[in-house]
Parts: sequence; C-alpha cells; structure tokens
Amino acid sequence: MTDELPVAPLSELARRRSAKWRKFPAGVVPLHVAEMDFALAPPVQAALREAVDASDVGYSSAEPELGEAFAGFAAARWGWQLDPASVTAITDVGVGVVELLRVFTRPGDMVAISPPVYPPFFDWTPEAGVRTFEVPLHLDDAGYRLDLPAIERSFQQHPAVYVLSNPHNPVGRAHTADELTALIRLADRYRVVIVSDEIHAPLTLPGATFTPILSLPGAADVAVAVVSASKAFNLAGLKCAAVVTASARMAAAVASFPPDARWRTGHLGAIASIAAFRDGGPWLDQLLHTLDARRTQLATLLRDRLPALSWHPPQATYLAWLDCRKLGDDNPERLFLDRARVGVEPGLHFGAAGAGHVRLNFGTGPHVLDEATARLATALTATS
Repeated sequence: MTDELPVAPLSELARRRSAKWRKFPAGVVPLHVAEMDFALAPPVQAALREAVDASDVGYSSAEPELGEAFAGFAAARWGWQLDPASVTAITDVGVGVVELLRVFTRPGDMVAISPPVYPPFFDWTPEAGVRTFEVPLHLDDAGYRLDLPAIERSFQQHPAVYVLSNPHNPVGRAHTADELTALIRLADRYRVVIVSDEIHAPLTLPGATFTPILSLPGAADVAVAVVSASKAFNLAGLKCAAVVTASARMAAAVASFPPDARWRTGHLGAIASIAAFRDGGPWLDQLLHTLDARRTQLATLLRDRLPALSWHPPQATYLAWLDCRKLGDDNPERLFLDRARVGVEPGLHFGAAGAGHVRLNFGTGPHVLDEATARLATALTATS
C-alpha cells in the first residue's frame, strides 16, 4: 500500500504567505483556491535549491528542456507522442489562452465556454477584446458532461473560438475520447478553433482516464492545448506553462505571440516544471493515491455530517463541486464563512449555473477535512 503524503498541522500551514493563507482572517480554514497543502515533490525542491545555491535566478530559457520533459511525461502518462519542438513556454495558462484569443479572434468576435467553469474564463475574453457565449454543461443523474447538441447550435452562430476545460474545473469531469472526437468534428465543420486548458490533466484520479485533445484524429488543425505542471505539483507562484501545437497552422499562430512573451516566464518556474515532468512521476503517483483517499474521506464526511449537501465525486482535480441548494441560499459560502469559519469558493464565480453551489479544495490532510466538515456540521445544525 502506498503511503499518503503528509500534511502539517493547521497552525503550521497558517504561517505560509501565499494567497490561500492570507485571504481570510486568522482561524478560518481556507479551502477555496486551487492550492494544495502538501510539501513540494523532492525533485522539484532539489532543482530549486540547486538554482538558488548557484544564484541561477536570471531570465528564463525554457527551451528545449521544457518541451523534452513534457513530451516524455505525456508519453509515459497518456501515451501521447508529441514533438518537443511543438511546446512553447508561456507565463501561465491564462496568459497562454489570452494570447491565443488575440491571434484567433478579431474585436467583437464571440468565444464559447461551458459553465460552470473556472472563473477566469469569463475574464480572459474581455481582456482579449471579445464577447463570451455561454454553452452550459449538461447535468443529469450521472453528473456533468459537455452538451454537444447545444455546442453545435452555438457553433452555428460562428464563434471564433471554443475554450475547453479538460479536465473540467470545477466539476472534475474527464471528458471522454468520444466526446472530444465529436467536439473536434464540430469545430472542423463550423471552423471554430478549440483552445484546450489542460492544466488539471496530471490530476486525473484512479478510475478515470484523461484524453489529451491533440492525441485525437483531426485535432491538429483545429485545436491547441495549454498545459502546466503548476496545479499537479503546486507551482502556481513560479509562473511557467506551455502552449502545445500539432500542426503548421497552429505553430504559426503561436509564433506570432508578442516577442517579449518568452521573457515573462519565470526562470524558477521553468526549472521546477522541467524537474517535475522529468523526475516527479513517483511523487505524483503518491499524490494521486492521497487525493483518492481524500475523495473517499470527503464522501463519507458529507454522507454522515452534511447530508443536505450533494455532489458528483470528481474524476480529476482535487476540487469538490458541492450542491448546497437545499440550504435555500444562492450564496452558501457566506454561511460557511460567517458561521463555520470555513472559506470556500462561491459557486456564482463559475457562472449563473453555480448558484447555490460552492467549490471546496480537498487537496489537504485528513485532519483539515475533518475539522472543516465538523465546523460546517455544527453551523448547519445551529441554523436549521
């Protein structure tokens, strides 16, 4: 049996200075932002220490090592064979998406997205000077999935781009190869570019399969992927992601990015990402085992302590999309914070479909989940 990754006590975690630990007042259990509480993977720690010890903190020079490392990782994890030269470093996934939107759209164009979805999806479009067209996910008893008939109807209105979350944040859906193949056919038929945010791909949990969109037939000429080690290896503050292409057309689009884009990637981020992709596999396996255990623990805690809340356990990510509508409040996060001192992400940040929902981060230790759900249970009992 693989050991779980340890997590420090809350009192020690609270000494961290990242946004997760500074948003709320002292004493709040923060389970909102997508940042885990585990120690860095040893190969990443070693690479960063070596760079700092050598005073190697200058401008980033990620190529070709980043592409080589990611190509090896993608082949080993997903059987995806890609050209290392097709990998271009960028500051982060959001910057990559915005730059791609600037290339593939003109002012006033429509860009389709499928809420509930990662809140910056709503911000990237106006940053690029375009309009957002919402095509909500389909929800039934089996959970969330892409609404392909609705997507086709939206494509008939000629959006320039469809921005895909794969796996989907916040609902944790790992879109199937059949679904993605159908999406690719629609994009080809209606001449829509797919920009696939695949930042959570390494976090596909046991029992599910991640399909890189560019690994599928027909994707090369209609799709581009944006990837990063930042979510799986907890490197968000170091600023390094990559845009991946598989055709001359898409490579030319990336080549048209502003010349200074390459200098905006964090050098330590590139060093950490290369180490993670090259040598972080064993640690990542341990992480996935740990997150699977937290997913199981959370299911039990919700059943036993918080029966008014419901969910579809995620296939990927360490994020739980909780349906709190039985509480009768479109903004349950306020109750969670004010009464239980537990910080979660408001569902409405993910679009109108998020009313009455919250997103909770379970990328932490069992003691933290136990404390948070005990507080919530006490608070909800007091208000019932």
